[in-house]
Amino acid sequence: MDSHHFLQTAVVFLLATVIAVPLTKRFRLGAVLGYLIAGVAIGPQLLGLVSDTAGVAAISEFGVVLMLFVIGMELSPQRLWVMRRAVFGMGLLQVLSCSVAIGAAAYFLFGLPGKGAAVVGGSLALSSTAFGLQILAERKEAGSAYGRQVFAILLFQDLAAIPLIAAVPLLASAAGAQSFDLVALLRTTGVIVAVVVGGRYLLRPVFRFVARADSVEVFTATALLVVMGVALLMEMAGVSATLGAFLAGVLLADSEYRHEIESNIEPFKGLLLGLFFISVGMSMDISLLLHRPGLLLGLVAALLLLKSVLLWPLGRLLGGLNRSDTLRLVVLLACGGEFAFVVLKQAAEQRLVGTAQHDVLVLALTLTMALTPLLVVLAAKALNVKPKKPVREFDTIEADTPRVIIAGFGRVGQIIARVLRAQGIPFVALEHSAEQVDQSRRFGNINLFFGDPARPELLRAAQAERAEVFVLATDDPEANLRTARLVRRQYPHLKIIARARNRQHVFRLMDMGVEEPIRETFHSSLKMTRKTLEALGLPHELAADRVERFRRYDEDLLKKQALVYDDETKLMQSTREAMIDLQRLFEADAERSAERERQRDAGVPLADGD
Repeated sequence: MDSHHFLQTAVVFLLATVIAVPLTKRFRLGAVLGYLIAGVAIGPQLLGLVSDTAGVAAISEFGVVLMLFVIGMELSPQRLWVMRRAVFGMGLLQVLSCSVAIGAAAYFLFGLPGKGAAVVGGSLALSSTAFGLQILAERKEAGSAYGRQVFAILLFQDLAAIPLIAAVPLLASAAGAQSFDLVALLRTTGVIVAVVVGGRYLLRPVFRFVARADSVEVFTATALLVVMGVALLMEMAGVSATLGAFLAGVLLADSEYRHEIESNIEPFKGLLLGLFFISVGMSMDISLLLHRPGLLLGLVAALLLLKSVLLWPLGRLLGGLNRSDTLRLVVLLACGGEFAFVVLKQAAEQRLVGTAQHDVLVLALTLTMALTPLLVVLAAKALNVKPKKPVREFDTIEADTPRVIIAGFGRVGQIIARVLRAQGIPFVALEHSAEQVDQSRRFGNINLFFGDPARPELLRAAQAERAEVFVLATDDPEANLRTARLVRRQYPHLKIIARARNRQHVFRLMDMGVEEPIRETFHSSLKMTRKTLEALGLPHELAADRVERFRRYDEDLLKKQALVYDDETKLMQSTREAMIDLQRLFEADAERSAERERQRDAGVPLADGD
């Protein structure tokens, strides 16, 4: 490709993206749909601005590789263990039930061969992680009851996509030999074991050596080298490159370099993943919608209806959701997903499905994804739920280098700011409420800016990379968690002091690595408890001792419950046991106090410490 043609193609891609993606996001339809529309527009079937769809697809597939690497880094064993019930319960049942039902329909109703029907069933059972998590974040519902269930199911789907992608070549080789290829299976297993064992003992020393160079560029290059190297090794062994990237991510999930690697990889992943969706849009056969509208619309309706019917009892019975939350879950998960494009493309290349069948399925998947944001809006209107949105543009941040960044300038943030100002410690405060900013500025507060602390560009403008402490004082638990996740990923050096609404909020912050979140009403409740005991006649020293004993006991209990907080049965059991233990502890204290009183009245000398 000559330089002129390359620049022309790059300009076309960027122009299409800049036009299509903001439009779809403006109407809350998601960035993925914008990329797909951009691909359709510049592809050979409409404007014909780019004709080399195969070359574009080859480059863009690296975006999927990077996405699998990032997903692998998110799947630390500790996190999976905490969420095991939801992930391996609802997630497993959803994937299995939808795969079997869709695969059976493909086999009996559409005449696909057994292996092709299995691949189609597994791919169409997956939902869009990009759409689901983006919509949850936009509506600030990621921490709701249904949001946690959606996240768990999507997490298992991402896990299930890996063996599905790896199984396509194996199924194809077995189909060609008319028997199960044991050699291929052993070769795949051997390569996976070699990568896991080698990565376990090599990756951390390599990153430790590179980190001593203190160069962001070299560190990023090392991360890309690991992804591409493992992917190439797996591909040379006849195994999926995406599986290699996923394994590399899993091996680094618990490493101390995870957050820095993720923040460095993120820009490459976003750009190349957008290019992947554009290439999918370019390869779509839009003429099918004109020539066979009945078939396509029927497939879209059947897929949405079938997955909805199977998801509803899972949400109601296994997830324990009410009807409105179950409806939200169904609407988000009934669509197809981005991994289906990868699996179906592989299946077509391996001739497990025909080219015509692949084109119909890809177009039907795209239509289900296009309908998802619209269905979410309709469901929200039916349930009278309106997403929050800012009423004015965020401020431009102009301040000296801060030592502290305060996210949220309500009651808690203001007190912290007053003490810091009195100590002469420079800080920057970010507040998402325009009314709160205007009210506080009337009292002469400086270094306070209107903006969402969960926006990466605002944190960069606030010079977060030079700060020492990040104070999370927002009163919105979901905004709090979203900001904590961003700060942990992009600024791992910052010490996070986080405000927490309740115990569940504390558990989720601790799951992100935030040490000792501060419960906003805990200490004031302890003080009120002490005053209540004093009002009932207890001496001040005894009341203070009881309250302090309870504080230490409850903080120890909180750390123990953080390990099982996703298991409601164990959480309730530990709470009941804690109530009994605490009661026995206080009864023992009371008996010792009574004995000391009797000894004092009888004139018996007390032992040291009594």
